[in-house]
Amino acid sequence: MFSWLVWRDLILAWRRRADVLATVFFFIIVTSLFPLGIGPERETLKTIAPGVVWVAALLASMLSLGRIFGNDYQDGTLEQLVLTPQPTYLVVLAKVLAHWIVSELPLVVIAPVLGLQFGLSENSLVIVIASLLLGTPVLSVIGSIGAALTLGLRAANVLVALLVLPLYIPVLIFGSGAVQASLTGASPQAWLLLLAATLVVSLVFAPWATSAALKISVE
Repeated sequence: MFSWLVWRDLILAWRRRADVLATVFFFIIVTSLFPLGIGPERETLKTIAPGVVWVAALLASMLSLGRIFGNDYQDGTLEQLVLTPQPTYLVVLAKVLAHWIVSELPLVVIAPVLGLQFGLSENSLVIVIASLLLGTPVLSVIGSIGAALTLGLRAANVLVALLVLPLYIPVLIFGSGAVQASLTGASPQAWLLLLAATLVVSLVFAPWATSAALKISVE
């Protein structure tokens, strides 16, 4: 069931490629505007690079949160998934994994190329990839809670932002801190371990909260 649900969401995302491309283009545009606006000062660009990349990834992630459950809620598929004998926890994990592959993984792939605009070294680009690989799944898992709570509500996108942005702050601090540490010559290991711990905790507890929110929204 888990693999079938992931494969199904990937196929549906492929049929709605415009939504996926909109998230990617938003990330590219936001990241590219800062070097154009600030100028070619190399040290300044290096200083702001960690925050810019991570804030852009966070905002791009929020654009796609409504697609985790929204389409299935509208056509009644989500209600059937909740009523199946399979644990809702697994349903949530499958849909979050599909969302991460579609919406977050392209950002991880593109980030090193965009990092070249800021004059980042090869080592810093590797840390950017590592931090995003650990941090973006947390954005998807935590974002699923807000997406589930706001199903069927008006101005759902605004409400999701208000709900999940405070929870995203630790991920933003740890992710940008890892990249900043690599730029200053310090070890980013502590920051990456904090990101990994945050990922483990969110994978354990967030799907349960999302499952409860889905049952409330469907009822």
